[in-house]
Amino acid sequence: MTTDSRIGSKITTVRTSLGLSREDLAERSGCDVAVIERIEAGDVVPSLAPLIKISRALGVRLGTLLDDDTQVGPVVTRRSEAEEAQHLVSLETGTGSGFLQFFSLAAGKSARHMDPFLIDVNPGEQHELSSHEGEEFLHVLDGTLEVEYGKSIHTLAVGDSIYYDSIVPHQVRAAGEAPARILAVVYTPS
Repeated sequence: MTTDSRIGSKITTVRTSLGLSREDLAERSGCDVAVIERIEAGDVVPSLAPLIKISRALGVRLGTLLDDDTQVGPVVTRRSEAEEAQHLVSLETGTGSGFLQFFSLAAGKSARHMDPFLIDVNPGEQHELSSHEGEEFLHVLDGTLEVEYGKSIHTLAVGDSIYYDSIVPHQVRAAGEAPARILAVVYTPS
């Protein structure tokens, strides 16, 4: 099962267990019904902003939709074991080969409040700004990153970090022609 269809299947399972229609979920999450239908069917590559809205509307943490297993104790992720969690065309739902590539660093940890990822940010075109509830912490491991936050643009080099409220419209992109790699920790309130 692909990541896209696995996430869609989890959304369907939680939605139906709550007795919600797709229309109910769309209303609660602020997402279009057609987007929810396409995500549930595995036809589109879901992205962070709508997934956060959907997880909040379903009353589950983001990791519930992204993880396969659950574990009560600590989760240790070795360098060679970082599990690819998601490809994103942009921070909005779309299709394609991927603009950001997420690697989960806490897959399997149940009842967590933060979602840590290694993210490969490939050079590409600019996309619409994204906003969602919560906070994000980004630390540049390789390359140069550009973070558009509201009306400001912050350029970060290796070793630099930024912490911001995700409700402010934002976008993350590689600066220049070279890819960047970041450690990102996303917090979404429950």
